Amino acid sequence: MTTDRDELTPEEARRDHWEMLRFLAVNALFGAGLGIMVAIALIWLDIGGLGTRLGHASNPVLPVFMIAIPLGLTFAAAVTASAVMLMPYKKKKQR
Repeated sequence: MTTDRDELTPEEARRDHWEMLRFLAVNALFGAGLGIMVAIALIWLDIGGLGTRLGHASNPVLPVFMIAIPLGLTFAAAVTASAVMLMPYKKKKQR
């Protein structure tokens, strides 16, 4: 009976975990940056009068953060989740 398990040494497993964490962090940072860029575009292009309202606000910093942070987190989660779903597990096992 042939098993398809990966037998890694502790050092190889540690390196593999750090590579995976780095992969996830890069994708999360890319998604967060993309979400913040979308928030900036919403404000700059004045979609729905958002930029005008923020321009007339007495303290526009808080509303900008309340728009940008959730968009950044949502995009970070979406990009990271899609990266996890598209990870090349089979290619790695064939090495």
